[in-house]
Amino acid sequence: MQRIAVIGAGAWGTALANAAARAGRDVTLWARDPATVAAIAAKRESPRLPGVKLEPSVAATGALADIAHAQAVLLAVPAQDLHIATNAVSAQVGRGVPVVACAKGIERGTHRFMTEVIAAALPDALPAILSGPSFAIDVARGLPTAVTLACADELQAAALARGLGSPTFRPYHSTDVRGVEIGGAAKNVLAIAAGIVQGRKLGASATAALVTRGFAELARFGRAFGARGGTLTGLSGLGDLILTCASPQSRNFSLGLALGQGEEPQAKLAEGAFTARALVELASEKQVEMPIATAVAAVLDGALSIDAAIESLLTRPLRSEG
Repeated sequence: MQRIAVIGAGAWGTALANAAARAGRDVTLWARDPATVAAIAAKRESPRLPGVKLEPSVAATGALADIAHAQAVLLAVPAQDLHIATNAVSAQVGRGVPVVACAKGIERGTHRFMTEVIAAALPDALPAILSGPSFAIDVARGLPTAVTLACADELQAAALARGLGSPTFRPYHSTDVRGVEIGGAAKNVLAIAAGIVQGRKLGASATAALVTRGFAELARFGRAFGARGGTLTGLSGLGDLILTCASPQSRNFSLGLALGQGEEPQAKLAEGAFTARALVELASEKQVEMPIATAVAAVLDGALSIDAAIESLLTRPLRSEG
């Protein structure tokens, strides 16, 4: 896997391009906006990550034909735009080429997970998912980061991990595709709740309780879809939840923080804002109880005030832990 294509030159796409380049790969970074391509060519940095230089082996382009010979394709676009990206690259991706979703979410309306979106548009490709506790700025700068890379084919999963792995970017490979997808999608919704708790100044004890009970929801949901326990307690599950619920660097946490402080947030930048409703609808179909995620979805939909949501959670009947 010497030739890697990254679709999307935002912060995450730029970071992954640098990570692949540090692994010794030749990287093509595709951007939809010609101004972004020009800016990268002129300054060797993305406008979305100013001050972070791109590695020499990263070549920016606005022509999809330039990715035709890629041996692996990383889709670093928002979850709700993944279907647009897969349709755009369909003519350029060869049979059996791994196509890796690097977004964390569930498609609204269809309830499709990211690899299902890939499979629908690219039936001859090999869908995969990359997820885990990773801020774009850390990855772009080469700070130590570990993630999970899952594919149904174990040999291909291992090959992808070797293709992207370096001393500072460590992918652990897995075949539990759905488990990895669920961890990334659910933790974004729970991070909004953690941000609300912080914004309301409810205290560190409340945050710890929220994250712990939120993980219990994530685990119940994962088990209902056949996820492995080790995946849910691993990097793409518990690991990512810990990171996202603890830092304003997380767009989802920042969204919750703004909501908790009574501000008008930029919800369009947070994946969890779009995933919340799809998550609770899927949970309902599987009869999985997710009170925290349900409260977040209701707040985002305008069906419940934050104070009412907090009261509904605090007044739930006492029960055994589990």
